Amino acid sequence: MNRSHTRLQLQLQLQLQLQLHRLGLATVGALVVLGVAAGPAAAHAEVTASDPRALAENVTLSFTSEAESDSAGIAELRVVLPTGIAPDAVTLKDAPKEWKLTATPDGYAIGGPALATGTDAEYSITVRQLPDEKSLAFKTLETYSDGKISRWIEVPTSGEKVDNPAPVLALQAAAPGAKLIAPSTSPSPTPSTAPSLQPSAAPSNPVASASAQATEEAGSNTGTIVGVVAAVLLLVAAGTFWWVRRSRGRA
Repeated sequence: MNRSHTRLQLQLQLQLQLQLHRLGLATVGALVVLGVAAGPAAAHAEVTASDPRALAENVTLSFTSEAESDSAGIAELRVVLPTGIAPDAVTLKDAPKEWKLTATPDGYAIGGPALATGTDAEYSITVRQLPDEKSLAFKTLETYSDGKISRWIEVPTSGEKVDNPAPVLALQAAAPGAKLIAPSTSPSPTPSTAPSLQPSAAPSNPVASASAQATEEAGSNTGTIVGVVAAVLLLVAAGTFWWVRRSRGRA
């Protein structure tokens, strides 16, 4: 009788260990799915150059902002130029039909009739001369026809990944004999007359405001993820407790 009871206990222990192992794998799978869902958006903004060298002159910069809305099209892009490129040193080369470029105090705005939903915004500009730097970041704010704004303004440091990276252009060393040309003597650009990023009371520092909102949204997303993970773990614990009680009842 004792041997039979001992054998039954061993069988129950083995079954319990197997069940816990399976539940553990299921939990890990759920967490992996949650991690993927919580990752950065697939859409992004990019920049390429016809001559990506420091101090290169009359360089064409091509930009692509991927559409990420299922219900609205991109209507405007606002770009903050990196130090060393003045707004009056930029001219529009190619853009969607009827889109126009307007200089702003810290860069430029380009926009026009909203693009079709799901259509990427592609345009190019000509820069009089690139600065003597190793890389250039072009912080970009995308405005959709429904008022939604996507902010690609984070600049990664030390190789770290960020959720909303700004378009970054890596530059090669300057060509032998290249020199910095004299800055333009044209008057400073007037404030943009293009549609504002927000319908009313546009912030005086849109990039700083965007950073604050991005931080707030990130905190909210983190809280949601933690709640879901906690719910999954509670369900796993409840299932395990129910199975153990059921096994003991049969014994």
